[in-house]
Amino acid sequence: MRSLFGDHLLQRLQEDVEGTLHQRLFRCLREAIVARVLPPKTRLPASRDLAKEMQVSRNTVLSAYEQLQAEGYVEARIGQGTWVVEQLPETFLTTAYGKTAPIPATVPRKNLLSQRGSRVMGYAAASPHQWGAFVPGAPDVTEFPHHLFSRIQSRLSKDPDVSRLIYSNAGGCPELRAALADYLRVARSVNCDADQIIITEGIHQAIDLVSRALTDIGDHVWIEDPAYWGMRNILRVNGVHLHPLPVDKEGILPQENPNQPPKLIFVTPSHQYPLGSHLSLARRKTLLALARKHQSWIVEDDYDSEFRFSGQPYPALQGLEADAPVIYMGTFSKTIYPALRIGYLVVPKSLFSSLRTLAAELYRGGHLIEQKALAEFIQKGHYAAHIRRMRLLYGKRRQFLMDLIRRYLGDAFVHEYDEASGLHLVLKLPTGCDDVAIATNALAHGVKVRPLSQYYMHSHAHAQRGLLLGFACVNEKDMMMAFGALLQCLKEAGIQPQPAVH
Repeated sequence: MRSLFGDHLLQRLQEDVEGTLHQRLFRCLREAIVARVLPPKTRLPASRDLAKEMQVSRNTVLSAYEQLQAEGYVEARIGQGTWVVEQLPETFLTTAYGKTAPIPATVPRKNLLSQRGSRVMGYAAASPHQWGAFVPGAPDVTEFPHHLFSRIQSRLSKDPDVSRLIYSNAGGCPELRAALADYLRVARSVNCDADQIIITEGIHQAIDLVSRALTDIGDHVWIEDPAYWGMRNILRVNGVHLHPLPVDKEGILPQENPNQPPKLIFVTPSHQYPLGSHLSLARRKTLLALARKHQSWIVEDDYDSEFRFSGQPYPALQGLEADAPVIYMGTFSKTIYPALRIGYLVVPKSLFSSLRTLAAELYRGGHLIEQKALAEFIQKGHYAAHIRRMRLLYGKRRQFLMDLIRRYLGDAFVHEYDEASGLHLVLKLPTGCDDVAIATNALAHGVKVRPLSQYYMHSHAHAQRGLLLGFACVNEKDMMMAFGALLQCLKEAGIQPQPAVH
């Protein structure tokens, strides 16, 4: 069997066809040394072994090795073979060899990206900081029962079924789809069965699949304003026309334009992102009626509804009416950990077959062993137990942060839409302040917050100023220290606390 290096030499010999065989072999070996295919201080194959592998005479290999040694590329060590020298000959650095042409000067390209790519880059907002105080939406990944999940994965990986190791075109692992259907019916009042669920690699892929499948370039799409920037960018790259609609304490405010009916309506009804309000029953019914009237699809992003810390959880919009024109999206990024990269869509039965086929064509489903492990994790009750435990932990951390805000800043800094749910809260700032500059200064002090104004589609005058503070992945001690640094940044920005007088 030939070695990788033998394959490399044979390929080069087919390209270098001038001169005798030992000259051609010499040039190929020299090129391999210069290109560091054979790095400095590497031993060359024994001449007898290389001759046998290349199916040439040993004298041909010896002649090539001798020429390499004569020109200073290798050295022979008695009893130890032939080795590449540590430093290449100086003459090679200043002169060309063989027929290698000089490399022409590179002409810089004016536009490396397409207009579409450049436009998305202009709005890119993914942060390199995904952990620590106060990263919004980051769960405490250290609290997940990794030992339980790893035990299930290990057992499934020891003797995996062939169906777990090949491409999937079934919309994901059947066991996970069935487990999810059972869970969503009980926990979120979603009307579904397993044949309506498509497993995705997170919310981003779900949004991409829906927008590619159900819109054409130039179609109109309603979104909340403010809204999640990642959703907006995926829609932008798919060429739709975005209509940002304002949000108040009852959620999105529909503003119907009969000349531009929406193909899709993206909403976060259970916990508006990022402001935190809940979509009222009246608004839900209005949206459903508009969607039916215009044959639109409502896309419900239910990203962190498991974490509600007071009152009863709000049921999903999808389950409000029979045959609702709603596509429901969910993810395990908030409840387990983001790197798991498992999300899901619940689609009307009329769409399932088409979207499942498109998902297979566009993304080639995989990670089926992980999906099977997650299905078992859910079915054995571990997932529900983890959610209950994390709800208690996050509730305590949220309350600790709220107490800090009220004690050191005052009630005026608590956003009026806050409904005690999710993994972040909004620290409201005075109108006209520069929340982007404050966030930048905070980062310089090791505190990771996101400015609220950047979640608005445009730099509107109505854009509220504030900071998104994630509390889930921060213990009380670290929270106290980070909040002290943030207070100093607010004072440097001229923001005066208004603590309550006791």
